[in-house]
Amino acid sequence: MTTLAPPPSQEGTRRTHRAGPPADGGLNARARRLFTGPEDDPRWARPALWGILLLATALYAWNLTSITGNTFYDAAVYSGTKSWKAFFFGALDSGSFITVDKPPFALWVMGLSARVFGYGTWQLMLPMVAAGTGSVGILYRQVKRDFGAVAGTISAVVLTLTPITVAITRDTNPDPILVLLMMLGAAALMKAVRNGKLMPLVWSAVAIGFAFNTKMMQAYVVLPVFFLVYLWATNVSLGKRVRNLAVATVALIVSSAWWMVIVDLIPASSRPYIGGSTDNTVWDLVIGYNGFGRIFGASSSVGSQGNGASFGGSSGLYRMFNEIMGGQISWLIPFAAIALAGGLVLRGRAPRTDAKRAALLLWGGWFVLHFLTFSLAEGTFHPYYVTAMAPGIAALAGAGGVLLYRAFREGSAAKWAWVLPTAIAASSVWAVVLLQRVSGSGTVYTVAEIVVAVAGVASVLGLLVGRFTRRHRLMGFAALAAVVALLAGPAAYSVSAATSSTNGTNPTAGPSTGGGMGGGGGGMGGAPSGSSSGTKGKMGSAPSGSGSGSGKMGTPPSGTAPSGSGSSTGRTGTAEAGTESGSKSTSESGTQSAGGGMGGGSQVSSEMITYLKKHQDGATWLLAVSTDQTASSIILESGQPVISMGGWSGSDNAMTLAKLKSLVKSGKLHYIIVSSDGGQGTNSAIATWVKAHGTAVKSSAYSSSSSTSTSSTSTSSGLYRLDASDVS
Repeated sequence: MTTLAPPPSQEGTRRTHRAGPPADGGLNARARRLFTGPEDDPRWARPALWGILLLATALYAWNLTSITGNTFYDAAVYSGTKSWKAFFFGALDSGSFITVDKPPFALWVMGLSARVFGYGTWQLMLPMVAAGTGSVGILYRQVKRDFGAVAGTISAVVLTLTPITVAITRDTNPDPILVLLMMLGAAALMKAVRNGKLMPLVWSAVAIGFAFNTKMMQAYVVLPVFFLVYLWATNVSLGKRVRNLAVATVALIVSSAWWMVIVDLIPASSRPYIGGSTDNTVWDLVIGYNGFGRIFGASSSVGSQGNGASFGGSSGLYRMFNEIMGGQISWLIPFAAIALAGGLVLRGRAPRTDAKRAALLLWGGWFVLHFLTFSLAEGTFHPYYVTAMAPGIAALAGAGGVLLYRAFREGSAAKWAWVLPTAIAASSVWAVVLLQRVSGSGTVYTVAEIVVAVAGVASVLGLLVGRFTRRHRLMGFAALAAVVALLAGPAAYSVSAATSSTNGTNPTAGPSTGGGMGGGGGGMGGAPSGSSSGTKGKMGSAPSGSGSGSGKMGTPPSGTAPSGSGSSTGRTGTAEAGTESGSKSTSESGTQSAGGGMGGGSQVSSEMITYLKKHQDGATWLLAVSTDQTASSIILESGQPVISMGGWSGSDNAMTLAKLKSLVKSGKLHYIIVSSDGGQGTNSAIATWVKAHGTAVKSSAYSSSSSTSTSSTSTSSGLYRLDASDVS
């Protein structure tokens, strides 16, 4: 099956694929080319691409209305639909008390969709599905340009079936938007490498700048290889390359820093507190919590709070292969690594400006830099971060695989008779190991293991027999068997991710295979898995009783009950736990270390929310609680602004005693939840003052039975009423 080699570059040969378009070159001809592809493409190429894009869309959007998003970001998007101020700052609540701990570009994308179509599941998921499918299309085009339609097709399929990519694209975390912007940056960079012009390089820098405004420093992981590839491979003088890079660097700085500079220049009293920061500045968030804090953990500028939790296992070069991460991303890492090395050797004597080698360097550097960054990071690490590594692996699988196949089929050196079979055997054996880890988890994994073993053996034997007997057709079928062997495992995990409910905070694909904390044996919240338990808090529905907004918002979130039912919503208050509680109430569990004085030992039920709304008395905020997780769930159920006093982990110093007094005195806040034991640390003064001056609200005021409180640490509600007269 000789089509596995890239099509010859001779123009005359290319035109034998199909007849050219009609001479008029009109609209009909262009429409036909949209579905059939350029005239120099193989006839199967464009239909195959459309099939892959359809498959990607189906996996990412399957049973869309059942998708459980991350309530943290969902609440921020909802708040942005109610307030343009909250929209711009990325505030968790529409009153703009505190921001989420990321820049707001992904929230803007989802928020604009929600403002246009109304707040709901598909409205928030539409940009994510489009981003995931768009990344597949961009990768296909980039790999096909340099290595042919077969390589592009393989790369697109591999990216589509990367399990963690399927899982995270079915969520409202910002990573799919991040990957799309990075892919756009790579496409523009390669265009600049080919034509030597400045503007494509500038647009590449702008794309990475917007990626920075999606997830900050993670967007910069690829920058070293971007700079090196352009500096090495572009066909212009060295001086012009340096000048162009200098201009692009300016564009990168401007496109990255504009939002940060604007926010930090606005007086703190006129904007929300910057969630995750230690000094209420975006700059601290960049270099601390979302920067060095992710790499060095407890030794970062923000300390250990929230930055030592690894839900992907202990740091080290083995992390990508451990029981948690292996099934998410590592299936084709052995093949990709061998393909990268082999491809670079094959292109070793090519001119400096060789486009194929430049592409291999780009995608190889993309893969290696992400692998090292994610493997060695000692700070907070979630498995879904590695979706950013998937394009590099997928591109190497397609481009490197085709290069190795051509060398295997046509090369005269004996060494090339073993490289491709070795790469296939290595990844096939590793796939069997991964599937053995989950044996007994379901029939689909058992079938996948059998397919991998049979197809892998058939592929290796077929390739060797075909080469030494010069049977090209046998080699072609063996190559197809290799594709089946290498993709059977990822496909099983991907189908699982698409057809089961995933954890919105820490989405993963496939069955549970290990504890959620590296080296800790379970850690906070237990094992990542392909499904979650307890309440879901479906993000796509309108907050109950919001009283405003589009009629398309639908019904109250899944896992919640209408006001007054005695049930309740939300996630546990565990910092970045990655799993959801089985409790039927939003828990203020007090797991934070520095913010223990607020919210510990109490529960927020739907009945309490009904009571709070009835007695809100014109206040801007319905309630003040300790953490973002609790606040976001209440926002989504009530439709009202809720203050998160301590940010994500409860350690943010967003609420001070002076600020609390000011809010109470002005009538903007009446209710606050504090822990029953008074807590300790930064917020203990608030808890002490509230208990001394506020009026405790007994659970009997809103609950027909005291049994609705399931707290193990307190039988009181922890809810206090404060009025202007309480402030001296």
